[in-house]
Amino acid sequence: MSKPMSIGIIGGGGWLGRAFAEAIVDAQIVAAEHLALSYRSGQPGFLPNAIWTRDNQELVDRSDVIIVSVRPQDWPAIEISAPGKLVMSVMAGIPLDQLARRLKTDRVVRTLPNAAAEMRNSYAPWIGSQGVTVDDRNVIRRILEACGAADEVKTEADIDYMTGLTGSGPAFPALLAAAMMDDAVGRGISPDIARRSVSAVLIGAGKLIEARADNPKDIVQTFLDYRGTTAAAIEAMRAAGFEAAVADGLAAAFQKSVTMGQAT
Repeated sequence: MSKPMSIGIIGGGGWLGRAFAEAIVDAQIVAAEHLALSYRSGQPGFLPNAIWTRDNQELVDRSDVIIVSVRPQDWPAIEISAPGKLVMSVMAGIPLDQLARRLKTDRVVRTLPNAAAEMRNSYAPWIGSQGVTVDDRNVIRRILEACGAADEVKTEADIDYMTGLTGSGPAFPALLAAAMMDDAVGRGISPDIARRSVSAVLIGAGKLIEARADNPKDIVQTFLDYRGTTAAAIEAMRAAGFEAAVADGLAAAFQKSVTMGQAT
């Protein structure tokens, strides 16, 4: 009988690390007893049956698959060696060759889930090095899909661009929601009603886009064709530079991802 796979999450006590850990256990990829989680100070209270440690190398040594879930700025201080092991990084900007060199393994994967991982509704683009096998890819898909949807992309440039598009993505509807709520409250709507109404609009819009085969551009055009209040709002937002602002934001996120990798 083969030995059960074990998974270790460096930064398992953090927000994204916790999302991964709980999703992995819930999806029965491994049992909590075969999951090792590292933390920096104060052991968290979730998954008490998991193996908790403050020693990242100990975690690596006992794990078949390692997930590096720390901030990019903390990466230079992580001193670990994982020769021959499968390592998945969720750090923005850190390229495959740097991961492979530092970790001493040619089985490395870059991915970038987003904040919706906590709700099992993330989207994660990913790419693997040449040493990543078919079996490795199956493991990576299982882990990422436990938190939502995932797609393997063709190049690391795709990952850097998707850092802004999908990795940062949940912040953009939140930014829109905050602006809509501020406007509503400024016009006398109670904060509670403003929050509920804006949340309902954004959640409903997401479900509508997901359910319909139309391109979102087609949905926008449908509203424009009615020539009513929605069309007036869309035209005013476009005149104010809405689409240019979105493009500028995505370009800034892409550039930040590239420079983060160069700085470490």
